[in-house]
Amino acid sequence: MVFDDLHRVINTYWTQFLYLLPKLGVALLLLIIAVFVANRLSRLIGGRLHGQSHDPLLAEFLTRLIKWALLLVGLMLCLQVLGMTGVVSGMVAGAGLTAFVVGFALKDIAENFLAGVVLAFNRPFRIHDTIQIKDNKELMGRVETLNLRTTLIKTFDGRHIYLPNALVLREALINFTRDGFIRPDFQVAVDIGPDGSSERVQQQIMEVVRAAPDVIDEPQHRPYITLDKAEGTVLTLHVYFWTSSEDYRRGVLELKSELMQAVRQHLGKQGYPKPATVS
Repeated sequence: MVFDDLHRVINTYWTQFLYLLPKLGVALLLLIIAVFVANRLSRLIGGRLHGQSHDPLLAEFLTRLIKWALLLVGLMLCLQVLGMTGVVSGMVAGAGLTAFVVGFALKDIAENFLAGVVLAFNRPFRIHDTIQIKDNKELMGRVETLNLRTTLIKTFDGRHIYLPNALVLREALINFTRDGFIRPDFQVAVDIGPDGSSERVQQQIMEVVRAAPDVIDEPQHRPYITLDKAEGTVLTLHVYFWTSSEDYRRGVLELKSELMQAVRQHLGKQGYPKPATVS
């Protein structure tokens, strides 16, 4: 008796499977076509967006968004072919409720996605810009890409940091390279001796700074020196100079180090009582 019932149930399911088999085949074919079309169209649209847009970050974000939207449409078509129109109708009719439930259950994911949309259109940074979050040196690097959930930056020591978009949007963001110019600075403490001249030592330091090929010397971006303090014959000078911010590491960190060493060596050769302290 039990085996008869089991046989009858198996036959029923097998009959239903044979009935759905053609629809499954069509649905699978539609799914494959949907994936193919989504990849092709997103690549085509993405290529045009990249070609016409001056912001590759926004173009890449919109390309991914279009691809996922096309895949969702293809999935809904597959469900309709399988006769699950009620499921599709329920998905559409319950979109508001679903959004509420998903938003509550996956609050962080939804928040980061919406933050990514805002960042893509607001554009506080571009690809390869050097940024810093929350005035934290550990969260400083070059922007590599903006994803649907995270912003990827690469630090100067080669680490990749995936920052949640909500964090990037919510916290203070410093963009070091957007303007195209940046003004680094350093201090020089030098003993000019009893017969020394402040103007003379500033002139010698300025000659070293202006001789550097990466230092910009134009009307709106000229290097200059200020006197911070004077204690006896020891002067503490503050040196400011402008350079291109396109490559932050080269334009600021390496150039600043080279200038500091060059200034110290030059003042030492000029015969000052003791080597200058540069910081």
